[in-house]
Amino acid sequence: MRIGIAQTSPAFGERDRNIEDALQLLETARQGADQPRGVEAVALWVLPELFASGYQFASVDEVAAAAEPVPGGPTTEALADYCAEHGSHVVAGLPERDGDRLFNSAVLVGPEGFVACYRKVHLFYQEKLHFSAGDRPFFVVDIGEAKVGMMICFDHLFPESARSLALEGADIIAHPANLVLPDLAQQTMKVRALENGVYTATSNRIGTEARTDESLTYTGRSQIVGPDTTILARLSADRVEATVVDIDIAKARDKTLTPHNDKLGDRRPDLYRL
Repeated sequence: MRIGIAQTSPAFGERDRNIEDALQLLETARQGADQPRGVEAVALWVLPELFASGYQFASVDEVAAAAEPVPGGPTTEALADYCAEHGSHVVAGLPERDGDRLFNSAVLVGPEGFVACYRKVHLFYQEKLHFSAGDRPFFVVDIGEAKVGMMICFDHLFPESARSLALEGADIIAHPANLVLPDLAQQTMKVRALENGVYTATSNRIGTEARTDESLTYTGRSQIVGPDTTILARLSADRVEATVVDIDIAKARDKTLTPHNDKLGDRRPDLYRL
């Protein structure tokens, strides 16, 4: 199957423009990928965290103004239209409103529309001032060609996140991000791929936001990593771009290390302390 990552530079608060730019980036990459084979459907795209809104909110009121219901909000609907036209699934980050609660969320959308929503469990830095922490367990969705789990940005630092998804049967971990710590997640997501025998697809953003007394510079270097830590794709540190790669799901479903060892089967949970 084919999967892709997109690296964007959203303008804060300009949702319609950011969505249009992101979807055009996907289509350009799809049409340019492996031309001898013709233009094929990309089974799964991953877009960055908060890709349509921007990241650096100055207040809860700003988050509330940008947040959307899921499903039914404009970002989810725009992604659904794209997926219906191109036969793809997309994972993308957005601010979600549920009653009076605000979440840093990721939606999974497919050709038939909205599929699932994950709410970020591990909030980073000032996100704790603006969002509620995720209130749902990690879960996996079968999209037909693969089983996909979602996590967002800082979730990468917690091995329990990826392990939970692997134990639920994930073949691919889709990882929307707005990374500001250089190369940390790029390293940990290689480890998450190796220890769980899964593909990881991290979609980061680029650019700088300085909407408060702090300046945040996003580090790019989005990547797709194979179950053996092979870097199948890595984007630049400072350019808007996207790429598509072919992956073999069978490699994510074979957890054997030797004829006598299995990455998940050899676990001893009866001896682990939680």
